[in-house]
Amino acid sequence: MAKYQTLLYYCYSTIANAEQFAADHLQFCKSLGLTGRIIVADEGLNGTVSGTTEACGTYMNAVHADERFASTEFKIDEVDEPSFIKMHCRYKAEIVHSGLRDPHIIDPKKQTGVHLDPNEFLEMKDRDDVVILDVRSNYEHSLGKFKNAVTLDIDNFRDFPSKINELAQYKGKKILTYCTGGIKCEKASALLLHEGFEEVYQLHGGIINYGKEAGGKDFEGKCYVFDNRVAVDVNTVNPVVISKCHNCGKTTAKMINCANPECNEHFTQCDECGWELDGCCSNECKSHPRKRLYDGTGYYVKVPQQINLNKEGRGAFIKDLRPLA
Repeated sequence: MAKYQTLLYYCYSTIANAEQFAADHLQFCKSLGLTGRIIVADEGLNGTVSGTTEACGTYMNAVHADERFASTEFKIDEVDEPSFIKMHCRYKAEIVHSGLRDPHIIDPKKQTGVHLDPNEFLEMKDRDDVVILDVRSNYEHSLGKFKNAVTLDIDNFRDFPSKINELAQYKGKKILTYCTGGIKCEKASALLLHEGFEEVYQLHGGIINYGKEAGGKDFEGKCYVFDNRVAVDVNTVNPVVISKCHNCGKTTAKMINCANPECNEHFTQCDECGWELDGCCSNECKSHPRKRLYDGTGYYVKVPQQINLNKEGRGAFIKDLRPLA
């Protein structure tokens, strides 16, 4: 049995004084020895945390003991080591950035698509009157997606609303939305309903839950996750790899960040091209003076970078962009 766990969760629930809550919650997580990334907003929580089985159990109990978050569902992965290096808990305007902040138009606490459990989703997805819609970003669905899913050319979820007109052709169909853990579908499905789509559904618990409860059937490739693991296997029924190396086109499931921090491109790259280009997306980036040391993983931790010296010889510092974010 693994010594550590990684928890993925979200909860739409109004938080009064959410900024102070974020600061207090950070200290609580640190007291348990957890690492991870949590976003707190007035509308709720969105987090992935990792730690010992005991610490994760204490954390889940504490979240459920708060009546605001009593209904929170945790997706639990057993892991050999913590999936993060540090603990971050930050206050933001939304728990998933969509730009849809008017609660009179979009409020997941009031209206979303019909939630389908993984086996219900599995039973419906291949019907002729159904469209499977991936609401994630390009780098996510390029690594893995459901067979025959409609994907959108978006770099971030905040671009999703601009694609509604492209989806109008499917208004006579049942729309089955999905994402990693379910949080993006809450707002995506709500927007689709607001825009006149009549039958909108969402995969409850997302791809992660589908893998655990339905074996991941027909999910092609790997699922991108926002921690040190980068990608996880989902399909134990009929798995395939669909992503291609950015440089040579060879089939590969490995996703990295460009070793040039000023590029920091997020892309798939085979090991051969990785070592040849020293973890960079191009020869131009390979020759960049600030290129980071490539160790074969393509994952880089924030480190201070001295950029100038004052008269006393003291440096001012900036931080490398955090990859895989």
